[in-house]
Amino acid sequence: MNGVLLLLVVIAAIAVTSLAKRRNLQAPLVLVTIGSAASFIPALPRLELNPDVILGVVLPPLLYSAALKFSVPTFRRHLAPIMRLGVLTVLVTAVTVAFFSNWLVPEFTLGAALVLGAVVAPTDAVSAVAVGRRLGLPNRLLAILTGEGLVNDATALTLFAVAVSAVVGTVLPVGSVAFFFYEVVGGILIGLVLATIVRWVRHRMYDSPLETVLGLMLPFAAYLAAEEVHASGVLAVVTAGFLMGHKATDASVTTRIQERSLWESVDLLLEMFVFAYMGLQLRFVIEDVRDVGLPVTHIFLYGFAVLGVVMAVRPLWVLLHWVRRWHGLSIRRSDRDRSTELGWRESLIVSWAGMRGVVTLAAASGVPVAIASGEPFPGREVIQAVAFVVAVGTLLIQGATMPFLIRALDLADPLERQREENQVKLARRISRDAGERALAKLAEHPPAGIERDDAIYILTRVRRSMRAQLQAEEAGDAAERRRAGAMFDHYRHVVLRAQREALIEARDAGGLDDDVMRTVLEGLDLEEAAAEERVQRHREWGAR
Repeated sequence: MNGVLLLLVVIAAIAVTSLAKRRNLQAPLVLVTIGSAASFIPALPRLELNPDVILGVVLPPLLYSAALKFSVPTFRRHLAPIMRLGVLTVLVTAVTVAFFSNWLVPEFTLGAALVLGAVVAPTDAVSAVAVGRRLGLPNRLLAILTGEGLVNDATALTLFAVAVSAVVGTVLPVGSVAFFFYEVVGGILIGLVLATIVRWVRHRMYDSPLETVLGLMLPFAAYLAAEEVHASGVLAVVTAGFLMGHKATDASVTTRIQERSLWESVDLLLEMFVFAYMGLQLRFVIEDVRDVGLPVTHIFLYGFAVLGVVMAVRPLWVLLHWVRRWHGLSIRRSDRDRSTELGWRESLIVSWAGMRGVVTLAAASGVPVAIASGEPFPGREVIQAVAFVVAVGTLLIQGATMPFLIRALDLADPLERQREENQVKLARRISRDAGERALAKLAEHPPAGIERDDAIYILTRVRRSMRAQLQAEEAGDAAERRRAGAMFDHYRHVVLRAQREALIEARDAGGLDDDVMRTVLEGLDLEEAAAEERVQRHREWGAR
């Protein structure tokens, strides 16, 4: 692997992503398109990563970060559609692709075809969720797509391991079905154990940077530990992320702020690199097919045929479930379960959100070169070429048309914003009442060694500060409802920026100590970050 080339690809991906966002374009599509064109630059060396690096270094932080931000109650509430998409749809897609490609491709055995089915079965929700959030998809739809992305990788990689073992001739520790359940249970247990240990250690560190670094190591440790005992590394990472995210409130404020910024940056970096890496493989996939003496045109036609099957299976499967449910053929459910079911427009969006990504490419690269007898793995180059066509094709076709489909179906829920505002009011009322009770308790029992008048003065200042903060947030929300929230937040931002510039100017003039300025700026940074988060929240609400 060329380290300089890797660095240049990352830098170029940052520049392309910045340009795409400025032009309001989908960065993944732009990165894949430019990367594909750039792969034909003469004398450009091949950027090839070991599949273990992609699965063990790139995938764990992406899954862990998504699990950290994903609500466990939300996962439980949407468990039925998530499992249906993340497990059943993956299995149906893999089996359908296996039988179709076994009939279509002469180089395949049924086992090799099943390997291809497992490779192209899992979806990557990154692009769909990003577009959906920007265009105002309902939260429950975003939750289902995100949850599916956390589950389907484990299903596909487990099926991939079983299929590869069957073709190569290696012996699994137990039967195929038992091995599947072993991977699931083992991965979940390892994730829970490691996350519990990390939480126990972090509670005794009292050092935010060290706590953040330990949290950064957790997804890699969970993945490697699970894979070492042949359990699901993906499920170990997701489980650890769920537990750490659910218990994040136990960490200090400083640790939570640091981790939030860290994982946002890691997410962005890895996603940019993955999509650029996908595009850069085009020329070399063609060369690999040509080097083994296969007709390039025929292989890519196979790829487009499989692409068509992959893009058709998901909508048909989702439609079948929708028809079965609405015609009363499904198992009777409670009213709460029915409230989480999707309508036909939402089902259409879910069925079209079938873009493939990093797992498909990594699994294709991980197909063994030879089987146990020493003969070449049947159709290995075809699997890799078809996987590339499917990954890039779904991203370019479904990813490019997803915004138009969302706008055409107009899925914005007019009641969702009202529900969110009601929940925000409830949270503030709970917070205000708890603060008032705590202040009343302190007033009744002031700390020893402090005069009562001093204690009352301090409590009054604390109460005034707490109420001012709540009033500022409520004023911002009221102003937003009067279409003036943007101006309200703009004024706050201008004031904070003026304070910052004045402090920096005083430091540069020599009148203010640099260390003192940095300390004061840290407080202003927190205020400005809170203001910008409110602006972002109002923008998201405004999109719905």
